[in-house]
Amino acid sequence: MDTSNTPELSALADTTGLGLSAVVAGLRTSREVTNKIRHRGEIRELPSREAMQELLQHLQAALFPTHYGHTDLSDETIDYFVGSQLNAALCILKEQTRRGLHFSSEFSSQAGEDDALRERAATITRDFAHQLPSIRDVLVSDIQAAYHGDPAASSMSEILLCYPGITAIIYHRLAHALQQLGAPLLARLIADIAHSATGIDIHPAAQIGPSFFIDHGTGVVIGETTIIGRNVRLYQAVTLGAKRFPQEPDGSLVKGIPRHPIVEDDVVVYAGATLLGRITIGRGSVIGGNVWLTHSVPAGSNVAQAEMNSECKQF
Repeated sequence: MDTSNTPELSALADTTGLGLSAVVAGLRTSREVTNKIRHRGEIRELPSREAMQELLQHLQAALFPTHYGHTDLSDETIDYFVGSQLNAALCILKEQTRRGLHFSSEFSSQAGEDDALRERAATITRDFAHQLPSIRDVLVSDIQAAYHGDPAASSMSEILLCYPGITAIIYHRLAHALQQLGAPLLARLIADIAHSATGIDIHPAAQIGPSFFIDHGTGVVIGETTIIGRNVRLYQAVTLGAKRFPQEPDGSLVKGIPRHPIVEDDVVVYAGATLLGRITIGRGSVIGGNVWLTHSVPAGSNVAQAEMNSECKQF
């Protein structure tokens, strides 16, 4: 339906004197003809960012009810509160998962697609819910790592309420579960919400072991195929990125290949370090601040910036 010359639009254009009819018509041409980029060429319901933010609030309250829910909960009321938060969260998740699955290659436009989407969304939601106890167990190890790794931390409650690195890893653990269950678009939305809130950018497919701590955090980037072991600590502005992007014969990028670092157990990476490519940082290594590293290092390495040339003049 061509709405570019409806009476309502004409009246608006006349009132404002801005010629909106021509602008709307030009945008329609771009949207429908010259630059049509819709998935399968169709208008589809998109997942809602606002709904996902509400989902995260409910999930945080269910995982840590007295910190992100109500501070006056008792033994008699806490389970009811957690159940109500879960019920609200999972209702949102099922609907948003259904919408996100529209953009999955698993489904195509055909009869019965809506029923298949609803069934798959219900399965993902149920499986996700049953993972929440184990997700919380790992998150507790992350909180403990922050408490033991930061001398400024005064309590677990301070870490939960005030540390952006903990917010980022809570969101990542939830996003990673959804990624693994087959809801990648929702996982990316959660990752972007976390990025907006904390300045920490973690791809939901990145594999991160327990007792993980990001101190300060702003500017940290962790790429899609990164693998991080147990008891790893990163500081602000650390990048675990790709060194190069292989191309297909047609010039498009090859997707999904391992291209980010493997960081083994008990590694510390200090502020501003950049680790690129499918390299391995051996267990127990320390990577100093502002190091640029594109090759693997063995276990127990201590990598620091090269000393400045002694002949350099000081200004």
